[in-house]
Amino acid sequence: MRKYLLPESGNYYKANLHCHTTVSDGKFTPERVKEVYVDHGYSVVAFTDHDIMIPHPELKDDNFLPLTGYEMEFTEPQPADGSAKRTAHICLIAPTEKDTKQVCWHREKYLFGHAPEYRHLANFDDSLPDFERQYSVECVNEAIATAEKSGYFVTYNHPIWSREHVEDIVCYEGMDAMEIANYSCLASGYDDYVPWLYDIMLRHGKKDLYVIAADDNHNAHPIDSPRFDSCGGWTMINAESLTYENIFAGLKNGAFYASRGPEIKALYFEDGQVHVECSDAATVKLISPMRKGRIAYATEDAPVNSASFKIAPDDKYVRVTVTDKNGKTADTHFYEVAGLFEE
Repeated sequence: MRKYLLPESGNYYKANLHCHTTVSDGKFTPERVKEVYVDHGYSVVAFTDHDIMIPHPELKDDNFLPLTGYEMEFTEPQPADGSAKRTAHICLIAPTEKDTKQVCWHREKYLFGHAPEYRHLANFDDSLPDFERQYSVECVNEAIATAEKSGYFVTYNHPIWSREHVEDIVCYEGMDAMEIANYSCLASGYDDYVPWLYDIMLRHGKKDLYVIAADDNHNAHPIDSPRFDSCGGWTMINAESLTYENIFAGLKNGAFYASRGPEIKALYFEDGQVHVECSDAATVKLISPMRKGRIAYATEDAPVNSASFKIAPDDKYVRVTVTDKNGKTADTHFYEVAGLFEE
């Protein structure tokens, strides 16, 4: 029996789930951000300015959906040895258009860039005390748990730029996804394509963790510059239609994959094999926690457009990476193998 790992039906919508504008420290207005992303085939942008959640319903139309969110930072004091401060950044995306109350709010601290100018627009539960941040696993996990309790979609961002230690990252609990690729950091010279870290997270039991690719755009460089940080990493979300409810359900249900270029056209399990169909690729890999190398290569005469890999119950979980001739990647999250073999 064929089991689709990525949905066969429905539509796939191109989304950037990490974005900054002139509401905080970005250089483009929300209106200009929409214009650039629509020109590049996007249907969804999550507006995640630093520390303040400002909805943008005015940007919504039949072909474009703004998601409401914000980014939080937890930064350690300056180390005595003068090394770079570690910081944990998470994005929180609200579950519905009506959910405009910001969780983990502080009435006086943490806003920077242009964000203080929008403080009077912040919507929060005035009966709750201010949320005090500190750089600790416990505090980050408290924020994640608070957001998840309110139904938010929570992502962990750019670990290389953040200079975090792996032993800390693997202790974060309950987030929905991590950035397997952060384009702004990549464009700035940081190695923030981190499939190896995702595999470590999975081996530490984070079996509820998906992967996204996102821009984290600030748009400080000209649009024709190689440092321009928009439209280089995206998440393809499957949904019946372009509504907030359907897109958010696709996120929470894991009906998406991360890409910096390639398209995954089909992904399914049948007769003991995982089958992949994709745009022109140099390689297609199937990864599991076991020491089994499975890869399909292009030839001099033809790219890879499909591949099939035999799997076994001892693979525990599998995920797929498609790489094109320019080194751009598309990545799926993990799939539990035991469920694939169930009738």
